Amino acid sequence: SNGKMSSNVPADMINLRLILVSGKTKEFLFSPNDSASDIAKHVYDNWPMDWEEEQVSSPNILRLIYQGRFLHGNVTLGALKLPFGKTTVMHLVARETLPEPNSQGQRNREKTGESNCCVIL
Repeated sequence: SNGKMSSNVPADMINLRLILVSGKTKEFLFSPNDSASDIAKHVYDNWPMDWEEEQVSSPNILRLIYQGRFLHGNVTLGALKLPFGKTTVMHLVARETLPEPNSQGQRNREKTGESNCCVIL
């Protein structure tokens, strides 16, 4: 305990308050360049003592939920436009697979195709 208050978040960092399904919470500091999978790995490597009952076997099944949406592993905190120097609440759940339709990749490809047609020269 270095006397720092948890409300004292560095201006270039993002404080995540992670909430488990059980209701337990823990705060971790991350940089805007950290991705959802970086966060899962960090939390897994620094698993809090009082989360022992919720311990998971692998960081790969940890999922972050932000504003009701599952975050994909490669999305960064910066890309989510999270406020620096503040605390953002996310939920942390253990899921083997993400709930997504099989057409996801297909839809993404179509989306990029759409945006190409809208370039104004």
